[in-house]
Amino acid sequence: MSAAMTTLTAPQADVILSARGLTKRFAGFVAVNGVDLDVQRGSIHALIGPNGAGKTTCFNLLTKFLQPSAGTITLNGRDITRMPAADIARLGLVRSFQISAVFPRLSVLENVRIALQRRRGDSFDFWRPEKVLRALDAEAMERVDEVGLSSFTHETAGELSYGRKRALEIATTLALEPEMLLLDEPMAGMAQEDVARISALIRKISANRTILMVEHNLSVVADLSDRITVLARGQVLAEGPYEAVSKDPRVIEAYIGAGHE
Repeated sequence: MSAAMTTLTAPQADVILSARGLTKRFAGFVAVNGVDLDVQRGSIHALIGPNGAGKTTCFNLLTKFLQPSAGTITLNGRDITRMPAADIARLGLVRSFQISAVFPRLSVLENVRIALQRRRGDSFDFWRPEKVLRALDAEAMERVDEVGLSSFTHETAGELSYGRKRALEIATTLALEPEMLLLDEPMAGMAQEDVARISALIRKISANRTILMVEHNLSVVADLSDRITVLARGQVLAEGPYEAVSKDPRVIEAYIGAGHE
């Protein structure tokens, strides 16, 4: 076993999430092939690459929506390779999805309150007395305010603009008190004004959290990310700050040759 592999058995000083040799095979096709990844605590780390690079598969492996064919994943030095997604969420690793996931007929406040109810235990407590649920309102309002939706507290979620729905989804994620957020294409399908709003929100919430995101908008990646990992054909092609990665001839060739998403 190499020195790099042995460090996985103990917490690394500044690394919150780590993968070594991460591999996923589908009926003979290798979608992710031996990926090594370290996400620094307190950073915004972007995972990018051209079409078919393996970004989504890698993201699903890290969040345990897929089980790896080989390799290991550690969170705060703890091996989570075979843990189910729900158990990992309880450890503080929480993901969002590319498609906004809110309850459209409930208010903004009620959506966040449901997330708070989930944090209490195994039940969503739908049938508990209203007085009991109201006790969660103050904390729910804190999360609503944190994502800039205090003016929309009692508005039905389904009536929000797309960008504000994404902000609400982030609020429900924050209600779970994550130490690390994994954002799956947070800017997908957004108008430019919403992109600016959500970018500012991501920067704000990263103040005391770690964020790993898959994102296709390279201007957003350049603006927000402390570090970038570029995948191509299921493997790590380059890694580093945007200024260095964007000038790497291998990265330029991969994007020009395949066309980025």
